[in-house]
Amino acid sequence: MTATWKNKALAGLTAFGATALGGGAAQAAEGLSTDWQLNYQKAASPVMEDIISLHDVLLVVITLITIFVLALLLICIFKFNEKANPEPSRTTHNTVLEIAWTAIPVLILVVIAVPSFKLLYFADRTPNAEMTLKAIGNQWYWGYEYPDHDDLSFEAVMLEEDELKEGQPRLLATDNAIVLPVETNIRLLTTAEDVIHAWAMPAFGVKLDAVPGRINETWFRIDRPGTYYGQCSELCGIRHGFMPIMVKAVSKDEFKAWVEMAKKEFAANDGAPMRLAAARATATADSAR
Repeated sequence: MTATWKNKALAGLTAFGATALGGGAAQAAEGLSTDWQLNYQKAASPVMEDIISLHDVLLVVITLITIFVLALLLICIFKFNEKANPEPSRTTHNTVLEIAWTAIPVLILVVIAVPSFKLLYFADRTPNAEMTLKAIGNQWYWGYEYPDHDDLSFEAVMLEEDELKEGQPRLLATDNAIVLPVETNIRLLTTAEDVIHAWAMPAFGVKLDAVPGRINETWFRIDRPGTYYGQCSELCGIRHGFMPIMVKAVSKDEFKAWVEMAKKEFAANDGAPMRLAAARATATADSAR
């Protein structure tokens, strides 16, 4: 029993150390957070790559500022305490010092602002969208429309534990996945039917509110095939934690084949899986409690 506990503790410390030293590189899965992970998920889009790059620069800046402020505090504590400095200075003004502590923070903020605004504009929208995906938030599941593909539409509901297949993550897998092509500029539109939701996909660098009566827009471009997971990141009710997002990124040829198959599959049930009725009934019952 003791040996098992020690082995688990050692494994945990090893994983913690590997992640702390290697950051996001320690992650094994694509589009999915892992135990002991301290950094971002591996970027799967140009926007997320820029977010991580800016984060790495800011991490250096705030670390240096923190060390500098800590050094000043320690100097004040040990050099200017009553015992070490019984006759304190009565200096009230120092023009050079006052200019320095005003100008230097301003310069730091300007240096940070330039790449920040550049990233904000880059992440906002693309003028060269090759296709559009519309995500519609509902209590508590997501609906999707493909306006460029004969208005293909369907709804995605979280899989319950007894429905999960081997390798599918709990609370993240859905019955219907969003299938998208790689190397394609995708315009994302979001709205909601009831309350404010938020479509968030960490690997893509996307987190966009879905607001009733309003359409918000952003974009992303998936660099490589894989399955990526996200969640609603706006507090939208008691089942807020049970409306995940699952994206399958495939080649352009595979995407074309999927579109033709999906049109036939979802046309039969009007885009809604049979189990959606049960999910809505559960949500309604939970709301009544």
